[in-house]
Amino acid sequence: MNTSDSAGLPERLSSFVGRTEELVELGRLLRTTRVLTLTGPAGVGKTRLAVELAALEHRGGRSEAVLVELGAVLRGEAARQRIAAAAGGVGDPTASLTDPQAARLAAGGDLLLVLDNCEHVLDDCGLVLGELLSRQPGLRVLATSREPLRLPGETVYPVGGLGLPDPDADGSFTDSLRSDAVRLFVDRARAVAPEFQLTEDNAARIGTICARLDGLPLALELAARLVRALPLAEIHDRLDDRLSLLTNGWRTADPRHQSLRAALEWGYELLTPVEQSLFRALSVLPGGFGPDAAAAVAADDGIPTVTALELLAGLAAKSLITPCHDRAGSTRFRMLESVQCYGHERLLAEGEATRTYGRLVGWLTGLATPVQETAFAPLHTVRRMARERDNLTHALEWLSESDDERQLLLAGALAVVGIHRGTPADTLVLLSGALERTDPASRHRGNALGVAALLAGWRGDPEEAVHMARQGVALARQARQTHLLGRALLVLSIVKELHGDESAVEDLRECLELGRGLDDGLMTALCLNLLARQLLGQGDLEQAAELVGQALPVLMAEGTPALRRMVLHTTGILALTRGDLPTAEARFTECLDNTCHLDGAACSLEGLAVAAVRAGNFERGLRLFAAAETIGEPEPFVLTLLWRRGVEEARATALDALPRSKADAAIEAGREMEPRRAVEYALRVRREPAATAGGGGDPLSRREWDVIDLVAKGLTNRQIAARLYLSVRTVETHIRNIRTTLGLRSRAHVAAWAARRDRAVITSARPAGRRAVMA
Repeated sequence: MNTSDSAGLPERLSSFVGRTEELVELGRLLRTTRVLTLTGPAGVGKTRLAVELAALEHRGGRSEAVLVELGAVLRGEAARQRIAAAAGGVGDPTASLTDPQAARLAAGGDLLLVLDNCEHVLDDCGLVLGELLSRQPGLRVLATSREPLRLPGETVYPVGGLGLPDPDADGSFTDSLRSDAVRLFVDRARAVAPEFQLTEDNAARIGTICARLDGLPLALELAARLVRALPLAEIHDRLDDRLSLLTNGWRTADPRHQSLRAALEWGYELLTPVEQSLFRALSVLPGGFGPDAAAAVAADDGIPTVTALELLAGLAAKSLITPCHDRAGSTRFRMLESVQCYGHERLLAEGEATRTYGRLVGWLTGLATPVQETAFAPLHTVRRMARERDNLTHALEWLSESDDERQLLLAGALAVVGIHRGTPADTLVLLSGALERTDPASRHRGNALGVAALLAGWRGDPEEAVHMARQGVALARQARQTHLLGRALLVLSIVKELHGDESAVEDLRECLELGRGLDDGLMTALCLNLLARQLLGQGDLEQAAELVGQALPVLMAEGTPALRRMVLHTTGILALTRGDLPTAEARFTECLDNTCHLDGAACSLEGLAVAAVRAGNFERGLRLFAAAETIGEPEPFVLTLLWRRGVEEARATALDALPRSKADAAIEAGREMEPRRAVEYALRVRREPAATAGGGGDPLSRREWDVIDLVAKGLTNRQIAARLYLSVRTVETHIRNIRTTLGLRSRAHVAAWAARRDRAVITSARPAGRRAVMA
């Protein structure tokens, strides 16, 4: 074997890219533990990282190092012999070492034993290491494996993919340069095509390829070698068939690393039959999954959730799935896209796809049923469906080849999630397709038509919206489904209101009667709020205040974020009409705080813009108006002719009050704001006027605000990096920029500043109470 830095390490023939922070952290860990195991999925670069770390230890004079390659070892006994021999044998502790290594160990020095690819001989590794470590105090072990060795005192270090470009940076050239994944791709591409360069034109495409490949070094290297034969666009487009595409590994590489499929197959073959079956089934859940979803898709009769959780823990330990936590604190898991592709390939090969997708659709149908059976889906149901949003989309794509009526229910539920998140546009195609493919007499059709009517109103087609809403009302009357009739009438009133049809009041009064008859507090409160909006348009402020005062506590306590935004927006309009600007700002701010997706923030920004103009802050108003337009159209829950007239009047007032140059500058500044920056600007400028007294946009980037939030929650730099899919070095750079921008001396000061800011936000956004609304 050719050697380099240490007699026991192989010559490294290609450059090592990235992982600077990991090497520093691993170096610290090596000095505090005797067994350090690098775990991670196939192709993540565990071996290369371990060899690089061992070489650094040797160059620093901290230890001699010897590499034991176990990947080709077929029997456990052979593995034990190879490890024992590398560490000096059982009888003579220096028998198989080179002279410098033996002398160092005999003198009480350290020997670093690097064990590569231990996952198939874990028991045998444990037996021999237990004996060697107890007899040789100078011995340390650095292992690579897809799962831990489970030895006393072992430190496990999960290795993730290389850092990806910031998804919020829109593929900028500068951001791509900071990405370790992009730098590795470019480096390996230049090895086969020396003229290849990272440019402004190809940076976004390369970043997308790296993201699709999860930053896995093996996959990136295999893809990069294709640039000599294929353009980047074709490489990207063929990644759906990546297992057939990425097969051009080095001839000198281990057979497991000569193709992506071979690398993944190695780990799959080590699973038990039950684990293999579950692994294949999980490939139909691209949006992640919890134990309940895993249990549902695993077998025809299902498996207990407890059993599913145990199996999931085993797959996670073997680096085939990754545990994560959603905002509700629930445990979920996800598969890397490449791992999912392999699992799906095996699912098809075993002839299990139809049955597995059938179980997925059945499970999702059970989750979505409350959307059909209640006038308004409970908040917990909407949140539950939101967590399964990508899985819903995937199931609908599978159903799109059939006339199965369940696609109406699933598409309707997906659209409801989109409406409440403020992002409905991408669900319209799926819902329209389901309506075309299914039987007009389907029991789910009325619900789907109602949701489709709201989407049509959202996209600016009020006539089509009213047409579909009336069909939904007719179907509900025909079926004598009172709760669905109430919902259909509400939808009809909303879309009528979009183009000033005064008969919307009649629909609302019928709906109100139905809601009270059903003792449905949520339906009743929503009717009251919509009636209050109608009364505002007629100038009856006193009656409007009374109705919205009754609706506010119910909708705030029981409503989804979209319903809370609706009633808060109404109270904001009421306050504006009365000239109560502080209450109006508080309401629109609280409305913004109830926005669970930035694309749904336009109505709140418009409200704050109108309030700013009424207060004489014309530049701020124009900036917020422009930012709202950039984010998107306000949702149909609040998009009324009355409101549109108010917005246009306020914008015209601001334009007339300012010189043309100042007005244009304010509008341009608003258009250049990313959604998150616009929201932060809307909140911070009102609450902390001194912070931006000199004008200009947000001094912090959207990603820096994300980092601040996680610092305030007590996360370490490594945890923040994992949460945001950044490198640790990038996180450190963000924190340094934050400290410089805010004039703070330390990370602790950043956390304290964020805590003070959050308290200020809560205080200023706290509702003024019913008396303020009715005053």
